[in-house]
Order: sequence, then structure tokens, then C-alpha cells
Amino acid sequence: MSDHPTGTFVADELQLYKIPEVMLMLKMSRTVIFQQIRDCRLRSVRQGRARLIPASAIAEYIALLEREEAERTAA
Repeated sequence: MSDHPTGTFVADELQLYKIPEVMLMLKMSRTVIFQQIRDCRLRSVRQGRARLIPASAIAEYIALLEREEAERTAA
């Protein structure tokens, strides 16, 4: 993460998100987020005691949901 030249933080540059942030982005409950992590459908990393979700993992998870939906509608 880096600071914007003006000294303000630019949110688009975030690479790791806390669970509450992911809950808001994906419109899912904490329980569902952790279930997706346990099921290896959503990757996460640990930094100390914190569980963080990489931005790339969110994009992969959304792509997975889109593929699953496409398969469901094609069947």
C-alpha cells in the first residue's frame, strides 16, 4: 500500500482486505465469508491474528461464482 502524492490514502491501491470490508464488498455475512474460506472457495492469508483477503482472491471468487452460474443456466 502506498500513499497518494497528496498524502491521502487511495482505496483502489488496497491489496489486502479485512473480513468486515469483504463482507460489505460481497454483501455476505461473516458466517458465509468464513464458510467460503473453510471450503477453499475464497483464499485468505494471516497476518498475526488477523485474517485478510487478497484483492486477487476476491476477483477469483467472483469469477468462480460467475462460472458456476453460467454452468447452472447452461444445464
